Amino acid sequence: MKRIAVFVSGNGTNFENITQFLAGNQCAEVALLVSNKADAFALKRAERLGVESVVWTKADFADEQRTMQLLRERNIDFIVLAGFLLMVPSYLIRHFNRLIVNIHPSLLPKYGGKGMYGNHVHEAVKAAGESETGITIHYVSDVCDGGDIIRQEKTRLSPSDTPDDIATKVHALEKEYFPKTILELLKNKE
Repeated sequence: MKRIAVFVSGNGTNFENITQFLAGNQCAEVALLVSNKADAFALKRAERLGVESVVWTKADFADEQRTMQLLRERNIDFIVLAGFLLMVPSYLIRHFNRLIVNIHPSLLPKYGGKGMYGNHVHEAVKAAGESETGITIHYVSDVCDGGDIIRQEKTRLSPSDTPDDIATKVHALEKEYFPKTILELLKNKE
């Protein structure tokens, strides 16, 4: 069974969705939640779901030996970024080559890069008058939002959609496609 670490910075809705989707699955399980913020609501979700969690700050991530030890001790095979707002250190990308995926709330390469996350993306999509948006699930590289694309899913937008409406449509895509895509990737790596 593949053991997944989910890295988060905030609420943890995708973490919870992935954990519940994989519950009872024979291929993969969420074994660890890593949050770079001690006040992230995702930590409460992890406790409720019975998933081990750890707060791992930017300074902790700077220590390659300690970080790799944390992941090795828990036999982590795969890393999922789900609203994780730090750049992943290069050593992790080397150790987990094509074994780290991220979800981005737009159709990359549009509205990606530094500072483009959450509502910042939805506001930019609205301001540009886009007729569609969506999600991009991609491998993580040293370039922010620049890794190879695994999957994109689209949703139509209407001129009357607010940034909150756009967020709701994007969250629905995340909920439907992110867990399924993770499971498909892990089955293909067996």
